[in-house]
Amino acid sequence: MEINLLVLNVGNSRLAMGVFVAGGLASVKRIEHAQRSEWPVAISDLWRQIAGRPNAAVAAASVNPALVAPLQEAVADAAGMRPAWVGSDIELPIGVLTDQPEKTGVDRILNIAAAYEQMEKACVVVDAGTAITVDCCNDNGDFLGGAIAPGVGMMLDALHERTATLPRVTMAVPKDPFGANTEQAILHGVYHGVRGMVKELVENYATALGRWPEIIATGGDAQALFDGWELIHAIAPDLTLYGIALAYVQHHIRHPL
Repeated sequence: MEINLLVLNVGNSRLAMGVFVAGGLASVKRIEHAQRSEWPVAISDLWRQIAGRPNAAVAAASVNPALVAPLQEAVADAAGMRPAWVGSDIELPIGVLTDQPEKTGVDRILNIAAAYEQMEKACVVVDAGTAITVDCCNDNGDFLGGAIAPGVGMMLDALHERTATLPRVTMAVPKDPFGANTEQAILHGVYHGVRGMVKELVENYATALGRWPEIIATGGDAQALFDGWELIHAIAPDLTLYGIALAYVQHHIRHPL
């Protein structure tokens, strides 16, 4: 089965889109929700890359229920079809061992599924987006659970909005060992706070697993937070898109067209 697939991931802050042509990820676009008017053109541009190819289809995942209907409308206009949704139309690609699997974020599960497909052993995914999630699977690829924390933007906004004088700072790697001014002090707190949280959590996971797992980072702030850090095995910005494609493929292996 040749995979020609438009994949859509509706996050809290943006829509990520990718098109797989003959099984390879050919193009990726990301649009902030504030620019939602740009969806139709972007979706049409990507769809044209696979329109007319064998088994061309659209698959999607969402953690933002309010935007499901508008996205379906945009896909219908561009491709003349309804997207297949992971978790309802498409089965999850891995087992989920949390207390309430149906309430576990589908993006978290798809990230782990895509990482496990490459690592084929217990691993951790850090997704540094609107929220920061640090999730783990076992050697069988089962999603064990993890942690959810405020994302970098949320932390910086809170420091500015909930204090009298602290400025709003744009995320960057701190320059010096000591925060010698207010802006640098804020960056130190957020940057090292996130990295320290990740290290502490993975140490706990390693104790439970019996060995240190490889860590894959993704999300919009992953590069700024983790580039060059020896704890991180790889930074994979399109991990969730690969997870959606993986779910689609595995579903159709189980349920041939």
